[in-house]
Amino acid sequence: MSEARPAGAAPTVLRRVLGKRLRHLRERAKVSFEEAAKAIEVTPLTVRRMEKAEVGLKIPYLKELLRNYGVRGPEMEDFLALAREANQPGWWHQFRDVLPDWFSAYVSLESEATVIRAYEPHYVPGLLQTEDYARAVLRMGFPRDTEEELERRIALRVQRQDLLTKPDAPTIWAILDETVLRRPVGGAQVMRDQIDHLIDTLEIPKVRLQIMRFSAGPHPGAFGPFHYFRFGFSELPDVVYTESLTGAVYVDKPAEVVAYLEVLDRMAVQAERIGDSSTILAELRKEH
Repeated sequence: MSEARPAGAAPTVLRRVLGKRLRHLRERAKVSFEEAAKAIEVTPLTVRRMEKAEVGLKIPYLKELLRNYGVRGPEMEDFLALAREANQPGWWHQFRDVLPDWFSAYVSLESEATVIRAYEPHYVPGLLQTEDYARAVLRMGFPRDTEEELERRIALRVQRQDLLTKPDAPTIWAILDETVLRRPVGGAQVMRDQIDHLIDTLEIPKVRLQIMRFSAGPHPGAFGPFHYFRFGFSELPDVVYTESLTGAVYVDKPAEVVAYLEVLDRMAVQAERIGDSSTILAELRKEH
């Protein structure tokens, strides 16, 4: 469902998956919300919230629910092991002082995705930014931050980039508007270093970049930036993320997600070829 995330509602991807599995097990056992709630002495609303990943998954509650759903042996142990993992705060929890709740949901999605596709008309995607470029962007975005807060935000962005070198790293496929590479951010040297970094990242097998030239004319993504996530869990639908000044929207209705995916596919055809990105970047670097 398309929704803006309220404060306090940023469950990890794994907790979402387990919530859906818990609902499947209850429905398979033909147990009502009321019956499940009675088994663990809570309200039916609490059971609903567990299945929607709106509350933590307490292990004693889960054990009793699974017994009532006819789950035993290895199946129960596997579920409980995943629940214990899901209940652990994500690595980004250490940055909660500078991480808005609506964006912590994004970092969770990013950390578990198998494919991340994006269109960026304004800035280099966070996963591909140099530290100096990130500093310039974040200083502009958070002008009231102290130097300490700014450095915390930069550290978070840099740590997110560890994702690129993981053994199970996702495929990153970004389409950058030519504006991104011409707009001076942080000065000429910062931009030269940033473009050099993008050229280097093209050596990473799972990173793909395309440039949408001005000469391509109007294109279907001109309404603004967005990110698309695909996961390795059958229980989790593809998700599209869009951002506003004070929050974000996470779209997972299939018809809406497909519309965004179709736009990305059409843009990929209209943009310059992936194989030409290194040459184009080298040409644009000379302008800074």
